[in-house]
Amino acid sequence: MAPRLLKQAARTAETGSDEVRARVAQMLQELEADGEEAARRFAVELDRWNGPIVVDAKTLDAARTAVPSRLQEDIRFAHDNIRRFAEAQRATVQDCEIEIVRGFRAGQRQIPVHAAGCYVPGGRYSHIASAIMTITTAKVAGVADITACAPPRPGVGIDPATLFTMEVCGADRILAIGGVQGIAAMAFGMFGAPRADILVGPGNQYVAEAKRALFGRVGIDLVAGPTDSMVIADSTADPDLVAADLIGQAEHGYNSPVWLVTTDERLAQAVLTAAPRLIAELPNFNAGNAAAAWRDYAEVILCADREEMAQVADHYAPEHLQVQAVDLDWWLGRLRAYGSLFLGEETTVAFGDKAAGPNHVLPTSGSARYTGGLSVHKFMKTVTWQRATRDGVRPIAEATARISRLEGMEGHARTADIRLHKFFPGASFDLNVPAPDGGRGNG
Repeated sequence: MAPRLLKQAARTAETGSDEVRARVAQMLQELEADGEEAARRFAVELDRWNGPIVVDAKTLDAARTAVPSRLQEDIRFAHDNIRRFAEAQRATVQDCEIEIVRGFRAGQRQIPVHAAGCYVPGGRYSHIASAIMTITTAKVAGVADITACAPPRPGVGIDPATLFTMEVCGADRILAIGGVQGIAAMAFGMFGAPRADILVGPGNQYVAEAKRALFGRVGIDLVAGPTDSMVIADSTADPDLVAADLIGQAEHGYNSPVWLVTTDERLAQAVLTAAPRLIAELPNFNAGNAAAAWRDYAEVILCADREEMAQVADHYAPEHLQVQAVDLDWWLGRLRAYGSLFLGEETTVAFGDKAAGPNHVLPTSGSARYTGGLSVHKFMKTVTWQRATRDGVRPIAEATARISRLEGMEGHARTADIRLHKFFPGASFDLNVPAPDGGRGNG
């Protein structure tokens, strides 16, 4: 049978709107033209912040004192896990070298970008984990200069726990500025920061649009939409755990999709019954987000078997994908499209979001079909090189000359010709191969 929707989403999450794009474009134009003056103006207007933008040592000392020792230990624990996972990733990225033909060698090098801008969301939530995920990963990749920014709270500045985390993770400078103006400050090199080579980190739709608009001039990790999560569950799953995991992710925002894919209709109905109760038990703001997301964006999908469930998951390509089903090794080998995978009821998305080790900056809105999340690889460039002896040049140069002429690119061909005649004086070469039917390519 085809998958059957027991609950269908009323809306589809979108990453932006024409109004957002127009507003962000105008802001970026002003920020690039007026620099720090515009950044301070927007900080006052949008964040109600007229304090210092660059966080000084005294403010960091005060933040450190304000963070309870147990929370400091938890932050250091999470930082250590994320750092060690990033180091393991870094170890898989290596230089290499190969002899193409005798006397002609080529290879690759892994070079980190020089400057990174790490955006840490603010607002109602203190996004400690986002600071760990972005700054730590850049540091492990070998980025020489890391700027971190976060929206300040009126009259307070950046949350002390977030400031403490930024310092622990190794940010070279911290800017108390958020939104489009924070992204622009890092992209355009304001307040003592160099121009960023790459911008990373989650944010609201204005931050996401600013990164998208700047992509090409700077690198970005990904264009993020609302966070989304899927749970795959069979008849062995615990419906209370499944419901809790779905609602736990729905609290991210009113437009955060969550999906249950199952082969067991009884489990599906139990989750549908449990979800409103779990939402009602949340604090007011969290409950409001979760209720709207569950009402408008959640889906419950009934499938015939596990292969059909896997096909649905690959089609949706969720940011977070939990599997609460038998034969976890089968799922690990079968699933193809997700940002991060959580196998078994013993783990949950929140572990990955906060402290487990793998990065939580992940592809949303189906983009997991073609990309992964933030990692050390995003901060590194794989570049290539070649080097040859004169004897090694000959077969490469002869083939290059003929292919270039076939394509109609005579200038390319002559750069090969001149080397052949210089390195092998008196030798004869057949470098003029006509194109099929006497024509020439027109690259």
